[in-house]
Amino acid sequence: MKKDFSTLQQLLQYSVQEYSSKDSFGFVGSKALTFSEFGNKSEQYSKVLRQKGIKHGDKVAVLGPNSPQWGIAYFSIVSIGAVVIPLMNDFSSLEIENILAHCEAKAIFIHQKMFDKYKPVIEKLDLIINVMDSSVVSTRLEDVASNLDEKIEISKDDLAAIIYTSGTTGKSKGVMLSHHNLCEQIKMVATLQPVLPTDTWLSVLPLSHTYECSLGLLTSMMSGSSTYYLEKAPTASVLLPALKLIRPTMMLTVPMIMEKIFRSKIHPELTKSRLFKILYSIPLMRKVMHKKAAKALYETFGGRLRFYGIGGTKLDRDVERFLLEGKFPYSIGYGLTETSPLLAGLSPSMVHLQSTGPAIEGVQLKINNPYPRTGEGEIWAKGNNVMLGYYKEPELTKEVLTEDGWFKTGDIGLMDKENRLYIRGRLKNVIIGSNGENIYPEDIESVINSFRGVMESIVVEKKGKLVAMVNFNMEEVEKHYELFKEQLSAKVDMIKMDFDEKIEFLKNELINYVNSRVSSSSRISYVIEVKSEFDKTPTQKIKRYKYAIA
Repeated sequence: MKKDFSTLQQLLQYSVQEYSSKDSFGFVGSKALTFSEFGNKSEQYSKVLRQKGIKHGDKVAVLGPNSPQWGIAYFSIVSIGAVVIPLMNDFSSLEIENILAHCEAKAIFIHQKMFDKYKPVIEKLDLIINVMDSSVVSTRLEDVASNLDEKIEISKDDLAAIIYTSGTTGKSKGVMLSHHNLCEQIKMVATLQPVLPTDTWLSVLPLSHTYECSLGLLTSMMSGSSTYYLEKAPTASVLLPALKLIRPTMMLTVPMIMEKIFRSKIHPELTKSRLFKILYSIPLMRKVMHKKAAKALYETFGGRLRFYGIGGTKLDRDVERFLLEGKFPYSIGYGLTETSPLLAGLSPSMVHLQSTGPAIEGVQLKINNPYPRTGEGEIWAKGNNVMLGYYKEPELTKEVLTEDGWFKTGDIGLMDKENRLYIRGRLKNVIIGSNGENIYPEDIESVINSFRGVMESIVVEKKGKLVAMVNFNMEEVEKHYELFKEQLSAKVDMIKMDFDEKIEFLKNELINYVNSRVSSSSRISYVIEVKSEFDKTPTQKIKRYKYAIA
């Protein structure tokens, strides 16, 4: 059977026929369902929906942690022409309520452990189904007499999913993706990085986000590869044994995961003494040290990785340099929910430092109205993976989609002579300096985050000055002063300083560190300590709008 599907219904049929007896999706440590079993369960879930009168075009939500059953529910919805509404697990009850009302959802698949939390909200729906076994929890709908085995005709242009993004700027928007959008996307991805039936995925990102859903779930379905989910949050104590057991060949992650590993484990080890620091400052020796450390990291990931995809936001330069020099099989991708999501990327053998690579096959990218001096401008994209628009938001749709099909991404970037794309930052985040120069907070944050003891940061503007809001790793702060106590003792008696004084001292160190490494227009004036982790989206982007300074 050829891969000529144009709907998700056809994708499921293709996978079940082509890979019938092969393992599809399962939990780490448990037997995975075969593709045949997955298809049968999806059909069973579909019949529950159809029996209660859910029909073509109706909206059905899915809320729950990653599991094989999440994917089964997803395909059961789209296979009868209904529209799936994936809900983020960290949405508040108010957000869930607003989304369900906005899309006029009739039914929901929900995990039982989330039922009590969202009960007042979901009880307003006509049908509530346990996502783990398709049992009806409650319903206002009567059974309808119909032929449940009759195939429902679906067009490639039919709406398949509405993805409500929990963005960095506030209000959620409903991104409408068609069957054609999603099917074309995974075919595009296959030309960039072929996935084989022998591949094994370890899934650590939420399926409710298009990144993991399209590039993980749907790509795995098309390729006949096996995917395993964690039953708990991907903490080190959960993730390390899973990596050892599964030994994945494919993974999708966000920058924060590798950045935390590098800053908390690898970099401190590579610079643990004065001698090591001197060696690390020599490029040739640094590469040797990176290669050795990356090899050990590769073994920690199971020793079989051939694709470690990183997306969602920009990867720190120092961290990427480690991966590149260490020959770790990573790849940087660029995309948005509105583009299903991938627009640009390269296979691990072709990566280029700080670039996402060129547009993937089937996508056109251009820098609209570039600034003559730098070549920077807003990135516009065109392709079959570009959304239909924002649900019930025609004016907002007109703002981002041109009449001739270009999507305005809202990101600023530039392209080199090889058509490789470089992301500078979000258009809404750009700060205009006193001399009219564009200041990209993401670039300054990258320098801040490379300072020992910093967990994460954002840079904002207040009364014409740049302010760094920083979350410090308290354990690393103490280590920092233990390490440098002797050389600093001539300047200040560190032993007599209390913790708050150490933080103030560290702030001054950080200001000097950053300002010696950035342009004059990007220098920070002062540092504000943020005592808890920043609030983030599901792909670990900081919700900047929550930290605006009046």
